[in-house]
Amino acid sequence: MGAFEYHEGRLSVEGVPLARIAEEVGTPVFVYSRAAFTGALADLDAAFADRRRLICYSVKTCANLSLLRLAAEGGFGADIVSGGELFKALKAGVAPGKVVFSGVGKTEREMAEALAAGIMMFNVESAAELEVLSRVAGQSGRRAPVALRVNPAVDPQTHPYIATGLQTSKFGVPHDEAPALYLRAAADPHLRVVGLDCHIGSQLTSVAPFAAAAERLRALALELRQAGINLEYLDLGGGLGICYNAEEPPTAAAYAAALRPVLDSLPELTVVLEPGRRVSGPSGVLLVKVLYNKSNGPRRFVVVDGAMNDLIRPSLYGAYHAIRPALESDRPMEVTDVVGPICESGDFLARERHLPQVAPGDILAVMDAGAYCYAMSSNYNARPRAAEVLAENGSFRVIRLRETYEDLIRGETA
Repeated sequence: MGAFEYHEGRLSVEGVPLARIAEEVGTPVFVYSRAAFTGALADLDAAFADRRRLICYSVKTCANLSLLRLAAEGGFGADIVSGGELFKALKAGVAPGKVVFSGVGKTEREMAEALAAGIMMFNVESAAELEVLSRVAGQSGRRAPVALRVNPAVDPQTHPYIATGLQTSKFGVPHDEAPALYLRAAADPHLRVVGLDCHIGSQLTSVAPFAAAAERLRALALELRQAGINLEYLDLGGGLGICYNAEEPPTAAAYAAALRPVLDSLPELTVVLEPGRRVSGPSGVLLVKVLYNKSNGPRRFVVVDGAMNDLIRPSLYGAYHAIRPALESDRPMEVTDVVGPICESGDFLARERHLPQVAPGDILAVMDAGAYCYAMSSNYNARPRAAEVLAENGSFRVIRLRETYEDLIRGETA
């Protein structure tokens, strides 16, 4: 059973009807389940309980401070890709020594901030970045803890925009160049080699690519050991998928079992995992209100007050999100597009979807909207960004206020 289910005809989360949240907070609004969020983290942690491990929640998927604090309170770390994410993770109470910094374009300022904070390690993505990090560390009088993000050239079998482990990807160091770069890093007095990293993509629904990538890293770790480079961490990234429609993603236990042969052969290493979508995705929904029903010839549209600026994944990736009415309905079904007010033909939340007929004022829930939804929202068309709500054990609270018109011009001059 998921976090969002019908009870007495009302779609609810943790005992709270979503229609009630929409009425009291307004729409559009993102609603998250505390139990679903913390439960997903605990599930992954338990799957790897027989070895040294660190689960680092991927901040980029959903960076609300209240959610980051839940991760911190559970003893989990943070996978970050910017100085802003570092700031938010530390503000939420994540231990600096449990922060991993990835990303192909770290600036010198971001490097200096992370060094000053005392993060666990930088996942370095190029020879050029390694050189800059060495200089920044030397200027600060510190040694930077580093891993190389190695591109294993494994096909993750996912959408091309979120495939990161192919040779055509901008991410990581080519596998055959990694040994020489590791030797260079190990000889640098301003660097301290601590780990080996890869991340092959997002929304993977098979364990086979994970196992193939881990095997390539195992061989490299053994090669580095022969060269006298002893690692502390094996960072296998994230990317474990969720069910948006009819996908059948592996369980956390199956994921762990697929990686176990590699991990058992490297028992001295702490495994680092960076789940994001798997944790936050099913933990959230976007509530929108129906504004109008409209027909253009044979094409039917439901116009809602949520739009691509709130949830861009359908427009950007052609992504599927299930849509469910907040109140169960026995109205006739019809094929319709669910669209928003943005002045773009690409502004849609669903196309040619079978939904029960709706009326203005009805509330719809866009499911599995906890990951890469609010995080990718914008003010396009001068639309204030949505509020965010956290539900827990029969109650809820606003964890981000809805933006106002004044927020739209904050920092601007006329």
